[in-house]
Amino acid sequence: MSAKERIEELRARMGQSIIGQRAVIDRLIIGLLANGNLLVEGLPGLAKTRAIKALAKNMEAKFSRIQFTPDLLPSDVTGTEVLYKSGDETEFRFDPGPIFANIVLADEINRAPAKVQSALLEAMEERQVTVAGKTHKMEPLFMVMATQNPVEQEGTYALPEAQMDRFLMHVNITYPPVEDEVEVIRLVRGEEIAALEEQQGQAASGDRPAPIPQETVFAARREIAAIHAADAIDKYIADLVNATRVPAEFGDDLKRWIEVGISPRGSLALDKCSRTHAWMSGRDYVDPEDVRAILPDVFRHRLGLTFEAQGEGVTPDQVTAEIVRQVALT
Repeated sequence: MSAKERIEELRARMGQSIIGQRAVIDRLIIGLLANGNLLVEGLPGLAKTRAIKALAKNMEAKFSRIQFTPDLLPSDVTGTEVLYKSGDETEFRFDPGPIFANIVLADEINRAPAKVQSALLEAMEERQVTVAGKTHKMEPLFMVMATQNPVEQEGTYALPEAQMDRFLMHVNITYPPVEDEVEVIRLVRGEEIAALEEQQGQAASGDRPAPIPQETVFAARREIAAIHAADAIDKYIADLVNATRVPAEFGDDLKRWIEVGISPRGSLALDKCSRTHAWMSGRDYVDPEDVRAILPDVFRHRLGLTFEAQGEGVTPDQVTAEIVRQVALT
């Protein structure tokens, strides 16, 4: 079975647990294949944690969940040196924290203070953790998926721009349509019945499908690296990012709305995600629609809006849509 077929199987399995969130499932898989970290935002109860767990459950990967709270310490995330004694000998050994996993769920990341949030920076960017002067490497397959609640701000700490930029994409989860919500009710009801039957030993026997091996992800990444991007596509990506830096050249609205433009890290993220989107669409080249499809998720957390824009209720997605309208493919 090819890497593409296995990834399609992963997508299908996740779709069985997450109803009506096909775009979210695709973004989670794109983040995995693009070797990036994701920030997932949505109101409580919209299956943010469930979606991330569905990805980890169907992968041959070690999963770890960190529930961020105001009293969390950096060592609770990274691990610490522990003194061990054996007979007359004592030594310090590194006790790895929950960050040492393949897929890490940082739940409600904005509930932890800045010191703890910054503990993730080195792991997310450098794929390593330094404790007591010693560097400890992460696994080759490593991904942080952080969630945050956009409305409840009491007892939260806003993520600094430096950390926001470390996330490859900012994925929004919205309310499902009514017909999908009906399916959600039936799905969860069926899961509860199955769990009760299993407790009573009445569950039907059957083998759970084998998890998708990690090598599938690495094979897919090698294929994605070979996806062709024409010079015009590279120029289009650069022009889209540049429009956020010189908004006055693209109309009065963008001039009023954008205060801080996007760094080259945004260009690199847009290139990687566009090539991954093209691969998942079954093409060996990047189309302009690949760029436009992934653009809001890459720009959403990187655009710095003015107070005027925020006062008018202008969202980053509206600004992104205007940039797409103003910037031509040349």
